[in-house]
Amino acid sequence: MAEQTQRLGKGLAALINSDSPSADLSRKYIENFDLEKIVPNPYQPRMHLNPEKLIELADSIREHGVIQPLIITKDRDSDKYYIIAGERRFRAVKLAGFKTVPVVIKETSPQEMLELALIENIQREDLNPLEESYSYRQLNEEFGLTQKEIAKRVGLNRVTIANKMRLYYLPEKIKELVLNESITEGHGRALLGIDDETSMIAAADIIIKRDLSVRQTEALVRKITFGKTTSTKKWKRTDDHTEECEKYITNRLGFRASVTKMSKGGKITIRYRSIDQLDEIVERFKKIPEPETKKQLPA
Repeated sequence: MAEQTQRLGKGLAALINSDSPSADLSRKYIENFDLEKIVPNPYQPRMHLNPEKLIELADSIREHGVIQPLIITKDRDSDKYYIIAGERRFRAVKLAGFKTVPVVIKETSPQEMLELALIENIQREDLNPLEESYSYRQLNEEFGLTQKEIAKRVGLNRVTIANKMRLYYLPEKIKELVLNESITEGHGRALLGIDDETSMIAAADIIIKRDLSVRQTEALVRKITFGKTTSTKKWKRTDDHTEECEKYITNRLGFRASVTKMSKGGKITIRYRSIDQLDEIVERFKKIPEPETKKQLPA
């Protein structure tokens, strides 16, 4: 058991390349394995796959082939094989129109199927915090592993595991915001300090509209929790005109924008998630005619 835990902590490469005879997977390598016999891992931790990145991977596979084999395991009750590692490659290969794929066949238990899929995605930084949270809880509740044992298997510290597992208790609406990256994992953990779901959702709305940092969110939660404000409504905008302007800018740009009033004037914040989106915003501004006389920018 100690040897297995040590290898899992080192990741997939250690499992595939182990020197022990029982773990010698090279004899089970098949270069052209029938895709029709492969089915997704029922313990796959990933809930969402980016369609655009999947298409990019499919294009790369058409040009260069599948460089890294899938790791699969035989289903004991049928002639099918479950994917242990390589779910994204599997879908991209099908999208590319291939009929076969290189594989390594390995005997595993359901627990190890989840552990290996989890390790692969963590190492590739492919999982979002909620997917990690659900997977760690599954290892804990379904397979009886403690947080310390989970930490050893995935190569993280126990505190990190505990913090990620806490995200499971967020309301569904807040989970959706974390999943679509409207708020971060840190924001989600801070919101767990609020007991009332309605107040938590209202606070999340404030985070997005005001583009609050995690530290600012923690301050907001303290004010709500300890009664330093009588209601979260004090944090909300009461200026209908400002809110209408915010909606108009958002709709015209196609990107979430927030308008914040300050003691003198205010500021407009436009949110983007990638350099490509930033470039798109700039291109849209380029279509606006240049002013005849340039005004001095406010400080």
